[in-house]
Amino acid sequence: MPSLVIVESPAKAKTISRVLGKDYVVDASYGHLRDLPAKADEIPARYKKKDWSRLGVNVEEGFEPLYVIPQDKKRHVKRLKEALKDADALLLATDEDREGESISWHAVEVLKPKVPVGRIAFHEITSEAILAALKSPRDIDDALVKAQESRRILDRLFGYMLSPLLWKKVRRGLSAGRVQSVAVRLAVLRERQRKAFRVSRYLDAEAEFKEEGISFTARLNRVGQRRVASGKDFDSKTGQLKANSDALWLAEDQQVDGLIAGFGKPWQVIKAEQKPFTRRPAPPFTTSSMQQEANRKLGFSADRTMRVAQRLYEGVDMGPERVGLITYMRTDSLTLANRALQQAQGVIQSRYGKEYAKGPRRYRTKSKGAQEAHEAIRPTELSRPPGSLSKYLNRDEQRLYELIWKRTLASQMADAELTRTSVEIEAPLSDGPDGARSAIFNASGQTVRFPGFLRVYVEGSDDPAAELADREVMLPPLKEGQQITPRKVEAKDHQTQPPARYTEASLVKKLEAEGIGRPSTYASIVQTIQDRGYIVKTGNALVPTFIAFAVTQLLERHFSDYVDIKFTARMENDLDDIASGELDPLDPLQRIYHGNGLPGLKPKIASEEGQIEYPAVEIGTDPELGQVVVKIGRFGPYLQAGEDDDRIIASLPEDVAPADFSLKEAVELLKKKDKGPRKLGVDPESGKAVYAATGRYGAYVQLGETPEGKGKKKERPKRASLPKGVSEEEATLEVALKWLSLPRVVGTHPEKGEEILATSGRYGPHLRCGKETRSLESDEQIFNITLQEAVAKINEPKRKGRSRSKKVLKELGDDPNTEGTKVQVLDGPYGPYITNGELNASLPKNLKPEEVSKEQALQILADKGKAPKRKRRRRKAKAK
Repeated sequence: MPSLVIVESPAKAKTISRVLGKDYVVDASYGHLRDLPAKADEIPARYKKKDWSRLGVNVEEGFEPLYVIPQDKKRHVKRLKEALKDADALLLATDEDREGESISWHAVEVLKPKVPVGRIAFHEITSEAILAALKSPRDIDDALVKAQESRRILDRLFGYMLSPLLWKKVRRGLSAGRVQSVAVRLAVLRERQRKAFRVSRYLDAEAEFKEEGISFTARLNRVGQRRVASGKDFDSKTGQLKANSDALWLAEDQQVDGLIAGFGKPWQVIKAEQKPFTRRPAPPFTTSSMQQEANRKLGFSADRTMRVAQRLYEGVDMGPERVGLITYMRTDSLTLANRALQQAQGVIQSRYGKEYAKGPRRYRTKSKGAQEAHEAIRPTELSRPPGSLSKYLNRDEQRLYELIWKRTLASQMADAELTRTSVEIEAPLSDGPDGARSAIFNASGQTVRFPGFLRVYVEGSDDPAAELADREVMLPPLKEGQQITPRKVEAKDHQTQPPARYTEASLVKKLEAEGIGRPSTYASIVQTIQDRGYIVKTGNALVPTFIAFAVTQLLERHFSDYVDIKFTARMENDLDDIASGELDPLDPLQRIYHGNGLPGLKPKIASEEGQIEYPAVEIGTDPELGQVVVKIGRFGPYLQAGEDDDRIIASLPEDVAPADFSLKEAVELLKKKDKGPRKLGVDPESGKAVYAATGRYGAYVQLGETPEGKGKKKERPKRASLPKGVSEEEATLEVALKWLSLPRVVGTHPEKGEEILATSGRYGPHLRCGKETRSLESDEQIFNITLQEAVAKINEPKRKGRSRSKKVLKELGDDPNTEGTKVQVLDGPYGPYITNGELNASLPKNLKPEEVSKEQALQILADKGKAPKRKRRRRKAKAK
């Protein structure tokens, strides 16, 4: 009789079954077979009247969880029970972490096997690893199971007890999460810093030189004995000059202009020195660092990275065999197996030479709670280069595998050897501040003496300035005492920059640094706070919404301990201690529910609920309107000034970022709403008045009056959204009637027999024929597309997701750097962006789509990063 092997997913089962052969039956549990009840009808009848049944946890007796088999898992349970009848042993081969251990434990509890049971684990799906695991099965680790169970119960208590408060006091459908709420708070805290930030202007000067055919730039550093203020002299949180700074702050144009006018000749090199230094390679990937680098270099979200990594781990069909290409991808370990270390040295020597092989290098994790898998993320075979897999992988898989392969190889290579050159140049000054008679300019450069690991990989950075600093910069061979003359000296204007919003990469980095979450949870944390509407991704930035502000404000005021960063980190450490057997699982559950030192959730909610007010996010106080706030309504955030009968309410545009929304803008919206819609004239056909107004989704026009009162029987007047770029103030009667005339009947589809309508909606211009819709590329097409063109468009296969047509805002011509591609400004779901078909870059806020030039667009794309290769392989079709 064969042995039954249970794994989590069918893809993993497929790979393992090819290794084990006919003596084993490999099947998938499709994740957990049991869980806490997700809805009321899953609660068994005998528990429904219990006070704790809604929680799914018996808080009265030892926090015993109530596990049920969800409806969609019953067929999997039935299939596995049938397979177990014909098996002589049960082997549990789920992932090597707490979640995997818990899945195996639940499988045993549900299946109740009467045959021998063994737990096998491996961190790579290769023949060698699987066969080695079969030789040493173990028991299920009860401590890991208890740690995972405690996490599940803690999350359930937090979510199910606090979420109802949010439904009552903020809006239905919201939810609180033990870790997600803290992640949202981090984003809100950063947005508050941006709102409090005040931009400061500071100036300096740059001098351009050319010596021995090499051009270089030097920047003003000192005037006399005083250092000129630079970005580091300003407070990063406020934007103002630090109180204890004695730097010379050049804030006015005339200060710098007068300084430049006072420079004499010749200038003299007073210091020139070279210092060698080395750079060590970054360690191999952990879950966190892989998500960060994939976000920086590939533009992948954390969730996308983990989905692609899961496929690479579980196995890819390579002709007659199916192979796992990377080790387990949920880990905070930096260790590499001895076999991998040996392979790395061989590959490095064969590809780059012996001088590049520096190994083996061993890295140690700095994370106190490192507890998941026992090895860093690496290719299962380093001798399998990315190019050899191109015909087996889709584009995402190929790019992520290449990133992992390069990072692993680079981690075992020699240090890069560089030389840093610094030069000080003295400029004579006729009459400077405080009687200064000279100014000092600094220039620096660096050259690579031996590239080492840089031949293969350079780690990315969340700071563009840091990435620029890593570039090789050549300076001419200057000597002390040498006289040189600048070709040009000009003032340089700078502004302090508010703290950058989190990206997915920097938020994961922050969570890891604070000890919040673990490798298996980072991606789900980041994805969940976006799915629930707390965070909107604009470009690469994570922007908290006003809903996030309202929820965070409520939790901070009434449950501050539970959204405290250090408190949440301590809870993670408690779970680690449970996993290692050092802590009783009941301790943290008792503490968070009943309290111990801090008030528990149960008494805290009982005492606070009656005092919780509907949160109002303050915008400011206007002399005329009084206090202006944002509140959360049934249909989203809205503005309010005043109270009761005197209050004024106005819709808040969807794309407003809290830090960028000023009191002035809020007052304008409220006053505009108070005045009512602007009358444009009268429609000659109906005789009804035509109005222009601004609503939640932007400017719109309306035919006729809005009826007073509420009720379904009230006939709503016809409305039409104005195209993007046309404000309420710019609308004319002619423009309004044009858009109110929609939908336009293009004609009848010859095959379907239904009318084809051209119109515009919330997501842009489109065609509609029965239930079929197709996007149009521009607003103009609504009015000039022919029946023949419309029929062809309707007959096209419907595109989904990213492949949908984007509205072209401006054509900028061919891209000289990428053959056969055009540079365009497109209207995306998160705002206008520039693309050359291969690379996308958000349009800076200070540039309007109609004003951007081709040169500016090319520079923005260049700053974004190196474009992917021109040749793009068609994505392999998914198996049905």
